[in-house]
Amino acid sequence: MPKMKTNKAASKRFKITGTGRVRRPKSGGQHCLSGKGRKQRRRLRDNDMVAPELEHRIKLLLPYG
Repeated sequence: MPKMKTNKAASKRFKITGTGRVRRPKSGGQHCLSGKGRKQRRRLRDNDMVAPELEHRIKLLLPYG
């Protein structure tokens, strides 16, 4: 049986937690940070969770996640 292919774009953007949820980084935290306030930059630091409705579709792209 051949190995399943992992979608490399998804593997760079999403991580599976120990409980099976999908983590994602928040958008808007890569560049132009000098124009954002301190409070906004602080909130952009932490990862967020993917909505439960979309988790199944992302897990299809990460078969070994």
